[in-house]
Amino acid sequence: MKMHVGINVTDLNKSIEFYTKVFNSEPVKVQSDYAKFLLDDPDLNFTLNLKDEVSGNQVGHFGFQVETLEEVLRHKNRLEKLGFFAREEMDVTCCYAAQDKFWVTDPDGNEWEFFYTKGDVEALVTTASCCNTQPTELEIKNNSCC
Repeated sequence: MKMHVGINVTDLNKSIEFYTKVFNSEPVKVQSDYAKFLLDDPDLNFTLNLKDEVSGNQVGHFGFQVETLEEVLRHKNRLEKLGFFAREEMDVTCCYAAQDKFWVTDPDGNEWEFFYTKGDVEALVTTASCCNTQPTELEIKNNSCC
């Protein structure tokens, strides 16, 4: 099974450039109003769909949960070297979990979180960027941030 995420974008070329760098992978298909990335790690079918207008962020955020703090820092350093501003949140409590993370934002304002979950906590504590909505029971059970 491969997860699929399709997002609407207003500038296909800028979005392709952003996601090529974030995913460290080129799209497998590009049309004048569409691009597709097929990733193996994570197993993801990710598409960009050109629209005249995108009104706000249609989702809370997207993210990649990694296995170690070292992975978080490796991705952060890689993306900063490519010119992205990475908003760092280390040693935070979010969505019933202790986490280390950073965030980048795509050209249309969609936020992407790279995070490592260190362990569970008993209380729901949120920051401005994490868990802008109440987590679902599945997210709590899987120890994933929102």
